[in-house]
Amino acid sequence: MRRREFITLLGGALAVWPSAALAQHKIATVGFLGTGTVATQNSWFEAFAKRLTELGWVEGRTVAIEIRWAEGRTERYVEIGAEFVRLKVDIMVTTGGAVPALMRATSVIPIVFAIDGDPVGRGLVASLARPGGNVTGLSQLQADLAGKRLELLRELFPDVRRLAVLANVAFAGAVQETAEVRQAAGKLIGLEVVPAEIRRAEDLAPAFDALKDRAEAVYVCGDALTQSHRVRINALALDARLPTLYSSREFVHAGGVLSYGPNFPDLFRRSADLVDKILRGAKPGDIPVEQPTKFDLVINLKTAKALGLALPEPFLARADEVIE
Repeated sequence: MRRREFITLLGGALAVWPSAALAQHKIATVGFLGTGTVATQNSWFEAFAKRLTELGWVEGRTVAIEIRWAEGRTERYVEIGAEFVRLKVDIMVTTGGAVPALMRATSVIPIVFAIDGDPVGRGLVASLARPGGNVTGLSQLQADLAGKRLELLRELFPDVRRLAVLANVAFAGAVQETAEVRQAAGKLIGLEVVPAEIRRAEDLAPAFDALKDRAEAVYVCGDALTQSHRVRINALALDARLPTLYSSREFVHAGGVLSYGPNFPDLFRRSADLVDKILRGAKPGDIPVEQPTKFDLVINLKTAKALGLALPEPFLARADEVIE
């Protein structure tokens, strides 16, 4: 389904046709693979699309966007990648979890990831400074942030001794994040990590059942599966009387307690700048992987109150957003 409701130009000003489009006398085609659903990730797409418009790309005149939603099903990545190749898109945009499948589909078409925890460690790029190949994007500094999140958890709930880590073990990034949480927890006195492994949506309820009397809070690793089912995860956590800790604000907007991490819409906005450079002739392998610059501390006071948690006013004052 081709998206036609592209963001209009700010102020109604005429856009300048990008030089690559003028030179080629054709519309550039962007394949956008949303790993979640329209409901969970459309704000990311809109941030990307708005920035493209600001950079002078106009839907139907200089650019066309083919958007597909995997709806949290990783098996869809290969299928969508193959479809983008058949459509002969000029560039693909997605999150890091889908990049390996796209790399198997093509070694020629440029690929931009807006989010990934460890692109070097997972083999997406050769290095942050010189990615090489046909892939570049933005890293979210996942390893550095796991410890910060646990510090925030301990600050809010100093009596927590058993922390469950809910992770989709079919996703390498979640497995890595779990290891980082374990390492960070080892530096905090008296904090034990309790694994809660899932592979599909049907595993969520049994995972929370297994946590009864075994955990006092839940750290949820972000990926397409947990993003797509974040409302259900928060409902299960509330029913189990467990406060939740997340990496992005979207989970807290859906009823989680606390998140700290990069602003994902901002990362997708910045990915449009990389797309613009590539469509104008730059090689993705020569464009350094960028780091996040905007981080958010978000608290859902309504959920905290429902759990009977009293959050200190000085902590709330530090938050970028408090949901009441």
